[in-house]
Amino acid sequence: MTFEAGARAALSDTQLRGALRHATTLFAEKRRAAMATAPDWEGARDRARAIKDETLLHLDRYLDQFTGNAERAGARTHWARDDAEACEIIGRIAEQRGARTIVKSKSMATEEIHLNAALARRGIEPIETDLGEYIIQLAGETPSHIVAPAIHKTKGQIAALFAEKLGIEPSDDAAALTAAARQALRRRFAEADLGISGVNFAVAETGTILILENEGNARLTTSVPRTHIALMGIEKVIPRFADLEVFLQLLPRSGTGQVLTAYQSLLTGVKQRPDDEGPEELHIVLLDNGRSRMLAAPVTRQALACIRCGACLNACPVYRQIGGHAYGSVYAGPIDRRGVDAAADRDRAIGPPALRLELVRCLPRRLPRQDRHPGAVAPPACSGDRAARGQKSPPRARGISLLRRRHGTASPVRVDDARRPHLADRAAAPCVDQVARSAPARAAQL
Repeated sequence: MTFEAGARAALSDTQLRGALRHATTLFAEKRRAAMATAPDWEGARDRARAIKDETLLHLDRYLDQFTGNAERAGARTHWARDDAEACEIIGRIAEQRGARTIVKSKSMATEEIHLNAALARRGIEPIETDLGEYIIQLAGETPSHIVAPAIHKTKGQIAALFAEKLGIEPSDDAAALTAAARQALRRRFAEADLGISGVNFAVAETGTILILENEGNARLTTSVPRTHIALMGIEKVIPRFADLEVFLQLLPRSGTGQVLTAYQSLLTGVKQRPDDEGPEELHIVLLDNGRSRMLAAPVTRQALACIRCGACLNACPVYRQIGGHAYGSVYAGPIDRRGVDAAADRDRAIGPPALRLELVRCLPRRLPRQDRHPGAVAPPACSGDRAARGQKSPPRARGISLLRRRHGTASPVRVDDARRPHLADRAAAPCVDQVARSAPARAAQL
């Protein structure tokens, strides 16, 4: 279905538009209230952006540091060039451990690579355990919002779905519906052979991954099964453990309107003693899937600073009318057309006129940053703005390192930005590895 056809269908669905209007308005109000509790909101955004800029300038170094420290703590790391390779790595780990049932916590990266379908083709049943994702899985749909996957569903639609799929009596009581889902999912955690999660942040300094949530399902997913697989985009890494302080001020407030989420799981390696909590095996899959190409272009590079708070969707005039499914993409709204999809399909990334109107409203080059810019982290000003303020332009970002095979060994090749065409061609190649993979200690992959 084209964007135009999906948008027209959404615009004619009054129930959908009512659900979107109610939910996005509520999210925006909660975000404004939570922002007021931050001692220096704009300063936190500036610090977070500076951390992201530094990380993207030296992404290969921080990825190498992160994987080294994670492996020293007992984790195993795997590099995936694209969605197919990521699905193959995860599927192979699951098969080698005889997994037939897998529990999953919320992860947009697994949606990006269409992991559930890949596992099903291997005869492995993936069970979504986040309530919103569980609703979407029962409905046979895909998420329509980064933070709230079932934002387009009304309570009545969810009640009818649970009555059909779970065999409960129809009810409009939210607590009863939640209890029914909890009862159905509890036994799944006990039965699961393996757990899969996403990653909110990965700390290079310690090899730690952080998962934020409100339901406790991610903690069960990562601790009850003997094997845990964490899938993360390569842009999730940050340099220092102390850097989490600023991001934990921003993400909960912008994502869900909370000062802090109910659960923050910091995972470093595997358990060291039998009575410790946590899995016996931790596998971290680092996903490229076009991100290194985005790093080489000034416009798409900005999307790699996104912390996936979803606040842009709640402010976006197009999204608020049609929801996420009309975009035909995992990442809907402003981040879609300047994000991962842009690296995969440049023509599609330009978008129809309605989306160009959306970008005029949402892109930082068109608007002052303040509250009219919906993102949780301040985007960089354009070079003209910097010149007008007498500031120097930031150093040009470089792509992550590629591997060049020479005499049977790997040597690093720096990838500069798109202003150097001969290297930009390499940056656009789908076969991208990290320098870290050439180290003998990290060469063994499952």
